[in-house]
Amino acid sequence: MPKMTKYQLDHFKSKVNRQFSPMIEEQELLVKRYTTEATDKAVSKLSKKMGADKIITKFREAERLLKEARDSARTFFKKKVNDTKDRTLTYNVRNHDERLSLEDCEEQLRDWASNLAEREIERRPEGAKLKHLKDLKVKAIDTVMEAGTPETLILALNQVSQKIGLNWDQDLKALPSVS
Repeated sequence: MPKMTKYQLDHFKSKVNRQFSPMIEEQELLVKRYTTEATDKAVSKLSKKMGADKIITKFREAERLLKEARDSARTFFKKKVNDTKDRTLTYNVRNHDERLSLEDCEEQLRDWASNLAEREIERRPEGAKLKHLKDLKVKAIDTVMEAGTPETLILALNQVSQKIGLNWDQDLKALPSVS
């Protein structure tokens, strides 16, 4: 029984990718849309459920007041620098690593909510279809790597490809003749 060469295996894996990747990418885009919507909803619900909404509201107000204070201070010191020519203006640049901000809190909530939304999306038909497509692609690649001969591999891959509505060996139609 002839063994397959590395080049044949690479060809079969490449063809599996050509068949499955466009469908998986399309389904991933659809799932991303639902994930984004679900994450937006989950942020609000999770925030209220955890009690973080009150903290974020306080943070938002405090940062608004802090911004007003910074702006007032900046205006004050710029005016004083301009009044006297021998003064220079110095200020500290905010270091994001050492300070917790409203954005940091909101980003953390969004991260957690996104994980919840992704698990929720898996229960939707779009998420289930994406998982099914990925599982079929893995099955097809496993089939390539475990096959003994090209003939048996082609038969096995045809069975897997039919599950996504394709035939492994697709006949190409002739180009229409130009008159």
